[in-house]
Amino acid sequence: MLPAMNLATSSPFPTSDDAVLAATRQWVERAVIGLNLCPFAKSVHVKGQVHYAVSHATTRADLLQDLIAELQALQASDPVVRDQTLVIAPSVLSDFLDFNDFLHDADRALRELGLEGVLQIASFHPQFQFAGTAADDITNYTNRGPYPMLHLLREDSIARAVAAFPEPETIFEKNMQTLEQLGHAGWAALGLECPVPTGRGKSTP
Repeated sequence: MLPAMNLATSSPFPTSDDAVLAATRQWVERAVIGLNLCPFAKSVHVKGQVHYAVSHATTRADLLQDLIAELQALQASDPVVRDQTLVIAPSVLSDFLDFNDFLHDADRALRELGLEGVLQIASFHPQFQFAGTAADDITNYTNRGPYPMLHLLREDSIARAVAAFPEPETIFEKNMQTLEQLGHAGWAALGLECPVPTGRGKSTP
């Protein structure tokens, strides 16, 4: 990982690793698990099989290098010890459109490493927005986290979890219903660092 830098003038996110990890774990426990947005998350969380990696990247090129290192580390790890990894990038790609564009680089790296079909990359972002929705649409919060994040998952683990879950195709729809019932007031009551975005953030190419 690259050394941390003070980016208070260019990033809305804190750079203290402790603060980043605390906010991320809080989001996992209160939103992802607490709202049951991912029925498969509780088991690996309780077993301590989720590796949290804070990237100190300040450019997308540096983030890509950190991502490659974490993909290789996950692939080389014993699944019992490390089933998945959350790469948290608090100091880069605060603009969702820039982050979304970076995902093409991430998928290309996965292919070039020969890990397509072995690992997959999911993503979360504080400004996540489904196509055709308003920025403050509560359903966007199913994919919002406190920082830009890349979730590295094992294909085998996903397949086993899906096979054991009744009607996995209904998860997305249930998540939409959960957030609609919760509403903005309910989300705010969770005390998470995933506010409604008020404008485009800045990022470094």
